[in-house]
Amino acid sequence: MDNTEKAFERLVAEQKGTIYSVCLMFAADSAEADDMFQEVLINLWKGFPSFRGESSVRTWVHRAALNTCISYNRKARRRKAAELEIEAQFLAPESPVGRQVEMLRARISCLEPFDRAIVLLWLENLSYEEIGQIVGIPARHVGVKLVRIREKLKNSK
Repeated sequence: MDNTEKAFERLVAEQKGTIYSVCLMFAADSAEADDMFQEVLINLWKGFPSFRGESSVRTWVHRAALNTCISYNRKARRRKAAELEIEAQFLAPESPVGRQVEMLRARISCLEPFDRAIVLLWLENLSYEEIGQIVGIPARHVGVKLVRIREKLKNSK
């Protein structure tokens, strides 16, 4: 195994939770999330040699995962329209926290992919600067987008 493969394995080990959480946010079920995860890994591997370090590894991984999942969903929509149904395996759906998580997930899933990506990154406690770098908008617009998204979420049923 050469140094590139070892470095890539380290990157995946460090970032797999982040990658999988992005996949879960965009997947209809855990099987689809696993497929998306594989697609993200393929895209990361393809882009790994050309990663120049102009952004942090975390930013690069988030951007690749989001772009891959959004593209995957576009392709899937062309094949068929599927309703988003994610079972949060780490929380029992019958528990109060599980119900709150499911309500939040249901509301977030109604957002457009770009808004969903911003919410996901915000929930991961990324700074506005990091979110802006990942989604490609100025940091000052991230705050404006979040205010608008919160209003959409408040008004959704």
